[in-house]
Amino acid sequence: MSAPYTTDSDVVVRVKAEFLEMPGLKLTPAQAQRLWNLNRVTCEGVLGRLVEDKFLQRTRDGSFVRYTSGAAAH
Repeated sequence: MSAPYTTDSDVVVRVKAEFLEMPGLKLTPAQAQRLWNLNRVTCEGVLGRLVEDKFLQRTRDGSFVRYTSGAAAH
């Protein structure tokens, strides 16, 4: 079970750690919400921030994966 978070930056650190620990991790927004026990608004904000930071990218099916420079999202 996920630990409670005190700030959005704590959530960003946790999400980045999960994607770094599990290469190939691919999550839908709903899966991410459940995995990190987040409400929809917080989850969308964190995932959006990580896309803007080019840490994650959104795939054609709406899932999130680690950003790969020059590679098309599947």
